Amino acid sequence: MNKKLRVSFIYGIFCVIIFMLFVYSNDTSSKYNKDVKEIKAKVTKVDDSNVVKAGVSAIGFQELEVVAINSEYKGKSITVQNQLLGKLDYDNYYKVGDKIIAAVKVEDNKIIDAKAVELYRQNYLLIIFLVFVILLIIYARSIGIKALLSFLCTLFVLWKFLIPNLLQGRNPLLIAFVTLFVLSGIILFTVAGLNKKGISAFLGTISGLLITLVLTIIVGDKLGLMGMTSPYAETIVFSGYFDLNMLYIFYVSIIIGSSGAAMDIAMDVSSACQEIKTKKEEITQKELIKSGFNVGRDVIGTMTTTLLLAYSGGYLTLLMLFQIRDSSFTRIINMKIIAAEIMRTLIGSIGLIIVAPITAIIAGVLMGKKIYQ
Repeated sequence: MNKKLRVSFIYGIFCVIIFMLFVYSNDTSSKYNKDVKEIKAKVTKVDDSNVVKAGVSAIGFQELEVVAINSEYKGKSITVQNQLLGKLDYDNYYKVGDKIIAAVKVEDNKIIDAKAVELYRQNYLLIIFLVFVILLIIYARSIGIKALLSFLCTLFVLWKFLIPNLLQGRNPLLIAFVTLFVLSGIILFTVAGLNKKGISAFLGTISGLLITLVLTIIVGDKLGLMGMTSPYAETIVFSGYFDLNMLYIFYVSIIIGSSGAAMDIAMDVSSACQEIKTKKEEITQKELIKSGFNVGRDVIGTMTTTLLLAYSGGYLTLLMLFQIRDSSFTRIINMKIIAAEIMRTLIGSIGLIIVAPITAIIAGVLMGKKIYQ
């Protein structure tokens, strides 16, 4: 086994280990009530007699007969209720043959209540993930395996470090910086290696994100945002987390949202500088910095628009609603939710603009040849 194949195999083993840790370290039972368990079941009978339909929405409840297909209740027939609130973004309308997740309440080892939670979509999501993994490895080969490792590490750090610490009420900005510092190191050094290219990309990313964090705090204070514009923010607060600083958590979401693009730009500029240095070893620091600036300008030209499209896509239906109601530009631009998204887009874009030249300067200094040499 040659060295490159051996390294790829090791990275592959790490990917499997992290994936297994992520999957099996999550308890499927409810964290709020230890008497409630979540099971997978198949719908065998549906009773819609208590459902009132109005167009595409429905209010009332379905009574379902389901058969458990996992857990200690496997093969057992259970009666499950599915509450319908008339909200299409929350409701699931089940039919015979559907596989669902049901929450069953147990007392003295007997099921005393059961409710439908969600349609079981996991298998299809897993298929999409496998397609992503296969295409990534086919195209990028050993780099693809490294990228997959960093992808899984990112999931693990976000779910096991960032989210728990935020919920425990620790300083969101400090936790976010530690998270991004660790993730930037993992992602960039895993892909680029611990060399001048990786160091340049890492320092450029961290410097840009620090400046972006400061700008976010300053601008956010001026806009008078309370941090409640993010999805489910209100639900979290009224779930008992009244002491959370939702404004700072909103700031954290901005920084994390732009961090991936910042790493992309930093790596693009750093890689370009290394390629130039490889082809022209005598290139000076000044010339290499100038080349890095030129590459950064081209990348920023498309990346800024990418951020705008990404955020606009998330609120496409809201933009459609504005068109329907013929809302004025002044009203739209000053709405809290729109102001928050504009802030998110512009602050993220400013961060990207900052990352590119900083990375070019660092890469030029580290890789270029000093003039007096």
